[in-house]
Amino acid sequence: MSIIKKIALYFARKEFCRNAICEHADLSVIREKHTLPVIIGLVLIIFSYVFVIPAFFIIGLIAAETKKPMIGVIGIPLAYGVSWVMFMLGIYLTGSDYAKALGKWVVRIILERILGDEAKKIASNPN
Repeated sequence: MSIIKKIALYFARKEFCRNAICEHADLSVIREKHTLPVIIGLVLIIFSYVFVIPAFFIIGLIAAETKKPMIGVIGIPLAYGVSWVMFMLGIYLTGSDYAKALGKWVVRIILERILGDEAKKIASNPN
């Protein structure tokens, strides 16, 4: 048995993972009608991903063109920090329901891919 499968079996016995598999966790909470803070939070989360990679290239290009590497040394971590703050603010605005739904969905998908039908057996009988 591979080390990855052993780790997956270990986590499949944990309560959070068992619940995710038994409830067949999905992203249906995202399809519900959203309030304004939730919409702003989702936009911030998406924008934080879209913003950071082009920012790295632009800052690196500016640093290379001006032959001042300190622009890149300071600018790239600063852009990453701004992206992280946007992401965290987005998570805060969307609320814990969205974070839990995403976490359960990811756990279920990963464990079912690694363990297959065995994941459902373990979730229904953890011992």
